Amino acid sequence: MGVIQSQRLRQTVERALPTLRALDGEAPTRGSGWSRKQELGHLIDSAANNHIRFVLAFVDGEFRGQGYAQDKWVDAHGYALMRWDDLVDFWYRYNFLLANLIERIPEDRMGGRCVIGWGVQTLGFVIDDYVIHMQHHLDHLSASGD
Repeated sequence: MGVIQSQRLRQTVERALPTLRALDGEAPTRGSGWSRKQELGHLIDSAANNHIRFVLAFVDGEFRGQGYAQDKWVDAHGYALMRWDDLVDFWYRYNFLLANLIERIPEDRMGGRCVIGWGVQTLGFVIDDYVIHMQHHLDHLSASGD
C-alpha cells in the first residue's frame, strides 16, 4: 500500500500548517501573480484534480483525463474573497483525506497508468509529483514573508 507516500503527504501538511496559520493571508506573494489566498486556493484545486486521478487509477487501474486551467479555476472559486483561516483549514483537511486514500492504494496499483493532458505517468509518480508540487508552493508562500 501507499503507506510511505501517505506519510510523506501527512508530514508535509503537518509541517506547513503552523506556518500557514501564522501568515497574513491578505499579503501578496512575490512573483506569482497570485495573492496568498489564490496560491493556497490553487493547492486546493490541485488536490481536487489529483483526488479524481488517484481514486480512479486506484479503482479502475487507470486514469485518463485532461489537465486543468489553473488560473481559470482560481478565478472561478474566488479564493481572494475567502477567509484565510477557512482556506487553510480546508486545504489541511482535504489533504488528510487524500493521505487516507493513498494509504489504501495497494502497491500493485501504484504502477497504473495515468494519462493526463501533459503525458503518461504511473499513479505512484503522480502522487509523488503532487507532494513535490505542493511543497514548491508552500515554500513560495512562506518565503513571501510578512
